[in-house]
Amino acid sequence: MNPVAPKIRMGFVGGGAGAFIGQAHRQAAGLDGGFELVCGAFSRDPDNNRETGGVLGLAASRCYHDWQQMLDAEALLPLDQRMELLVIVTPNHLHAPIASQALKAGFHVFSEKPAALNLKQLLVLKDDLQGSRCLYGLAHTYLGYPMVWQAREMVRSGVIGQVRKVFVEYPQGWLSQDLAARGNKQAEWRDDPAQSGLGGCIGDIGTHAFSLAEFVVDQPVQQLCAALGTHVPGRQLDDDATMLLKMGGDVSGVLIASQVCTGEENPLKLRVYGDKGALEWRQEEPASLIHRAFDQPLRILRSGIGQPWLCEAATRRMRLPAGHPEGYLEAMANLYGDFARAIRGRIEGPDVPGVPGIETGLRGMAFIEAAILNHRGDAKWTAVQTGESLL
Repeated sequence: MNPVAPKIRMGFVGGGAGAFIGQAHRQAAGLDGGFELVCGAFSRDPDNNRETGGVLGLAASRCYHDWQQMLDAEALLPLDQRMELLVIVTPNHLHAPIASQALKAGFHVFSEKPAALNLKQLLVLKDDLQGSRCLYGLAHTYLGYPMVWQAREMVRSGVIGQVRKVFVEYPQGWLSQDLAARGNKQAEWRDDPAQSGLGGCIGDIGTHAFSLAEFVVDQPVQQLCAALGTHVPGRQLDDDATMLLKMGGDVSGVLIASQVCTGEENPLKLRVYGDKGALEWRQEEPASLIHRAFDQPLRILRSGIGQPWLCEAATRRMRLPAGHPEGYLEAMANLYGDFARAIRGRIEGPDVPGVPGIETGLRGMAFIEAAILNHRGDAKWTAVQTGESLL
């Protein structure tokens, strides 16, 4: 009989009662039984913080007033009691400062994206990460879907030939109205440059579209031409973006991200066209991957354990036979699963195999800054550079 692997002790910053993303992370982390929540600083509101900890079954002594107190107190506990992994689910401006201090204190970090408020801040975090022996991951959840890995493998193996064109789009409708003026906290902080950064829609969902395209095509976006828009009066940051992309391998692309497409939910969609065929994946139907081959009928590949035509990387991320839906939580759980294997395997940082990390964060932040710079200026194309801040 194989010995039972001990659960990895984790703590949360943010994710108090009423916060969707915190609950999603806890559910995803618990899906495969690899983690145990042992502490948290869930909210700056003392009542919310205390209530959240109580609902989650934590002792009052492990519900901290703020993240600084939590890091200090957990570091003093015996090694077999203290948290091992810190999960950061706060507004953007706190991601990098908390991550840096956690890494210096010897804790692994799994953070919501974007990784920092700006590229300058993120480069400091990169230095702190390289100076530690800890692991770091980013919650680019859509990169956890099995059929996204299948699409990447089919591109890499030449099934669709030489890639020529990419279309990636992420239209949402939830900010079609001025929700911030109505007191919606999620809308409020996303439109505050001090908390969100200089990018609104492009930082929130544009980075998802960007990272999905780079991951599947396996080529970097080298240059972009961007048009950003703000359609709701009084809004400070962009709520709509359209841009042209020049990628490595002579691939051209189009990226659309918008949060004012009334009626839309989360239809993230990627289409990749090569000289021998094409692939199409939709987040709202994640179990299907459409394959169009030259002079052949269209076929739809379906996820599910035991499907012999799927690659190992995709199959390893599936839990159920074909026809049983797996979705967003399972995709996020795949990231947590890879993180757990890395911690148990005592892999020294910074990268976790299978999990987006600091380089994905740098790419995403460089994308945001290049899009803003291009939109503001007169240049036709702006390079996406991770070495230094453009703004």
